[in-house]
Amino acid sequence: MSPNDATTTPEHGPRRPPPQPTDDTSAALSRLLRLLGAVERAGNKLPHPFWLFGILSALLALVSWGLAAADVSAPDPAGGKDVVVRSLLSVDGVRSMITDAVTNYATFPPLGTILVVMLGVAVADRSGLLTAMLRAGVGKVPARWMTFAVAFTAMVSHIASDAAYVVLVPLGGLAFRAVGRSPVLGIVVAYVGVSAGYDASPLITPMDAVLSGLTTAAAHTVDAGYTVTPLSNYFFSLGSSVVLAAVITFVTEKVLTKRVAALPPEAEEAQDDRDPGGLGELELRPEERRGLRRAGITLLVFLGVIVVAMIPSGSPLRGEGGSIVESPVLSGIAVVLGVLFALLGAVYGRAVGTVRNGRDIPDFMAQGMREMAPILVLFFAISQFLAYFKWTGVGQVLAVRGADLLKDLGVTGPVAFLGILVVCTVINLVMTSGSAMWALVAPVFVPMLMLLDVPPEATQALYRIADSCTNAITPMSAYFIMALGFLQRYRRSAGIGTLASLTLPLSVAMLVAWTLFFYAWWALGIPLGPGAPVR
Repeated sequence: MSPNDATTTPEHGPRRPPPQPTDDTSAALSRLLRLLGAVERAGNKLPHPFWLFGILSALLALVSWGLAAADVSAPDPAGGKDVVVRSLLSVDGVRSMITDAVTNYATFPPLGTILVVMLGVAVADRSGLLTAMLRAGVGKVPARWMTFAVAFTAMVSHIASDAAYVVLVPLGGLAFRAVGRSPVLGIVVAYVGVSAGYDASPLITPMDAVLSGLTTAAAHTVDAGYTVTPLSNYFFSLGSSVVLAAVITFVTEKVLTKRVAALPPEAEEAQDDRDPGGLGELELRPEERRGLRRAGITLLVFLGVIVVAMIPSGSPLRGEGGSIVESPVLSGIAVVLGVLFALLGAVYGRAVGTVRNGRDIPDFMAQGMREMAPILVLFFAISQFLAYFKWTGVGQVLAVRGADLLKDLGVTGPVAFLGILVVCTVINLVMTSGSAMWALVAPVFVPMLMLLDVPPEATQALYRIADSCTNAITPMSAYFIMALGFLQRYRRSAGIGTLASLTLPLSVAMLVAWTLFFYAWWALGIPLGPGAPVR
């Protein structure tokens, strides 16, 4: 369904299409909306990502056939024999596509990691722990801190993946109204925090597991032994979450409050009659508070046990030579996180009654795996495409030739960063699936920058920015329409232009600030995460 077809909301039922912005929309915004409309129409013509990667695989087969016929090759970065492009349409290529299909899927780096993490996250989600955490984060905050609290809670909410939209966006409106501020602002702050800051979080999220697995697969084009862990961008992601929350707060208080205050007053009176006080969904019940306390104590005990167990130099939780960076705890962080979330969810669930017996936990895990089905289907198509890309040698040849071209032009890493950022940001307006887009561009960008002495972790951190900021303004995102529906609870006349005019300043400010933050981080040579190399 396109944004212009959004004629209903769950609260109010059918109504006429929202009016398009007129007097309250600047000429620049009108041009942007026309551009986004064109992007939407073009994007709607794209096939489902599953078929998109199937089409790309077919195109790769034709390209590899042509390049192989022309004897295209490139020097091996490791100093071995030259890399020669092999054709997928050759006898060996066809055999490989058939016989290696299962192995390509089963050994796909993100597959096992995301499944293990989501087993635990599913328990934490189904028990109600994640929702209670989000409600507690904005439930009792002074009015002057509400904007920052909602924005930073949005960064924390990324642990719940896409469920964060459904939970936090309406809560943002309720939280702002509860302290006497415009609920329109609360919805916008929550929506932008979740969408435009999607790849920034003070916690390790399922997306970290997906991105690191895809980055590892791309890095193997140059170095078969290279591994990128879900923690590889943690320091940068943690810092980014604070910076972005501060940027959202500044722009909201200095710009959006005036923008909302200038809106016609009729809209602010259109409140949801089912919750006149706005407090019901925010207030935690006594058992929920008890559950959060017990979960917090469990978290501290869990972390304390790991720290104490790693103190002895001969601890099995240390790596070779007593290394902490290369320890099983970090290399096997997916298992640690999976167990932790499952444990916290179980403790919370027992306190509130959502976990009644031992069967509930595996049932929650099974429910979580059912929700993972669309991702698992997409992973099959992506894993085959990446395997073909590596087998043909096309990716390595592109990376080597591209790196040579950049060197000949005198382009350094920081200059290349900006080009990659622009390309991925534009693609994100159409392809809003972060994992699908990274699967598409990582096999070229990661090895190319590795040959310019830029570690994969830095390229991945740069991608986080490009994959996030424009999420809040593209109508290609289904959550843009969902946010519009929540906005119309309080402003019945709100349309696409209304939401875009409120999210655009935040999106642009976050893109600029986050990019400058990355450049400063890179210039200072700060590690992006535990074990990540310094430039």
